[in-house]
Amino acid sequence: MKLMIASDIHGSAEYCRKLLEAYDREKAERLLLLGDLLYHGPRNDLPKEYAPKEVIAMLNARKEELLCVRGNCDTEVDQMVLEFPIMAEYCILFLGGRTVFATHGHHFHEQNLPMLKQGDILLHGHTHVPACLERETYTYLNPGSVSIPKEGSWRGYMLLEQETFWWKDLEGGIRQKYGVC
Repeated sequence: MKLMIASDIHGSAEYCRKLLEAYDREKAERLLLLGDLLYHGPRNDLPKEYAPKEVIAMLNARKEELLCVRGNCDTEVDQMVLEFPIMAEYCILFLGGRTVFATHGHHFHEQNLPMLKQGDILLHGHTHVPACLERETYTYLNPGSVSIPKEGSWRGYMLLEQETFWWKDLEGGIRQKYGVC
């Protein structure tokens, strides 16, 4: 299975559109969104082409292909207009003999780890900074942000294909690779 993973659209119609174009180009089977879909939050500047209603329409058109966890900027009001579930705090993926704990990152993160076994993967957004860090007992992965990258990073996403994670910018350029096996 080919899975695209992205986080932190923050209501940007332009970057949501580019993400969905990349999704089509990559021919992924599902898109896992790690939260913060519609609202930009009080700490962020407005992203380019801030238009949450357009983002709603684009994502609802793909509802059968989306998996989502709740970000700190996602609320019950957002769930009322989105036609796919967004309120789960985390989801679990199984990758070979490893568990991937996917969440937004505002509750579970490196300073407040979920219950992970040796070798598991913590996957979250929230920081807007791509990451691939091998820790003593787990691996921390972050796709960065689709619309508001921080710390000099790029706008992008991750792909998971055959137990390998690829970080790509929105134009499809490879930025990093991590093999699980």
